[in-house]
Amino acid sequence: MNRPAVRPQRPFFSSGPCAKPPGWSPDKLSLESLGRSHRSKIGKARLSHCIALMREVLELPDTHRVGIVPGSDTGAFEMAMWSMLGARAVTLLAWESFGEGWVTDAVKQLKLDPTVLRAPYGELPALSRIDWSNDVLFTWNGTTSGVRVPDGEWIAGNREGLSFADATSAVFAMRLPWDRIDVATFSWQKVLGGEGAHGVLILGPRAVERLESFPPDRPLPKLFRLMSGGKLNEGIFKGETINTPSMLAVEDAIFALEWATELGGLEALIARSEANAAALDRIVQERSWLTHLAHQPETRSTTSVCLSLEGADEARIKQIAALLEAEEVAYDIAGYRDAPPGLRVWCGATVETSDIEALGPWLDWAWEETAR
Repeated sequence: MNRPAVRPQRPFFSSGPCAKPPGWSPDKLSLESLGRSHRSKIGKARLSHCIALMREVLELPDTHRVGIVPGSDTGAFEMAMWSMLGARAVTLLAWESFGEGWVTDAVKQLKLDPTVLRAPYGELPALSRIDWSNDVLFTWNGTTSGVRVPDGEWIAGNREGLSFADATSAVFAMRLPWDRIDVATFSWQKVLGGEGAHGVLILGPRAVERLESFPPDRPLPKLFRLMSGGKLNEGIFKGETINTPSMLAVEDAIFALEWATELGGLEALIARSEANAAALDRIVQERSWLTHLAHQPETRSTTSVCLSLEGADEARIKQIAALLEAEEVAYDIAGYRDAPPGLRVWCGATVETSDIEALGPWLDWAWEETAR
């Protein structure tokens, strides 16, 4: 089979860090805050501006606080776990590797005895079995399985426990019901195409109430401390970060958020992600050897789309990914190391639909090349 004539113009399909926004280049970043203290007037102003933009684009209600914290999404979610769990029983949902990671933290590190509802890759646990008198922890979108929760209707409006959503590959691409989410976390490196190392923590009023009424009986490292003098440290949610942030990463996030605003905000970002996922789905439907790992369309991710290739083992998947990278038509699309062998194509808003469409014939070419 001859190489296809049309190539993706931007072959960046990694599921994290993800493609930069269209039109991005380093010389477009504001640099005035670089080399300055993050506690200087300009440093605080830029951090505060970044928080305000996140609130605006996510359409967060005034009831929810948003802050920049250390350690990417992992740091943000673990900060919430260490600070708030233990007040009541805990339920964890695990249907892919990151959900399993939170189970490990809860059991082995926090020494809790949680209820764990599991499902194999490609499926969701039985959401109807959740006891909402418990605190409930879950990934909104399973980045390594391509399976997401369908909506927020399954989260009880009259819940007694808190809902903790690891939403890193869902925010800015999916509609999140903030009245049903008490804690949410994410990183700029996913749908915004930002840089890693920084996380974002969103707290609803019930989460703040928990923090101020429940002192955990475990040591908390400085990076996890959200409280000061028995009260929530409100400075964190005004740009007064716990430790020194990278102002270059902050400026990069501001660029992406301003791009999103100019694009049309949240609905425009969602529309781009859904268009990309639909284009990839058409590619799948046209090929008998290609299927979605996620079994049900209503729980299929529109960002981290995971694909199964008929009969392909890990070695062949690596071959295919290496061929496509060598041709500079698709970078970093092998599935996650803990997932079943397959491909994973990022369809977030910073990817162009035309590049997804151009990828299809190249998948055919790599499939045929590796069949020899």
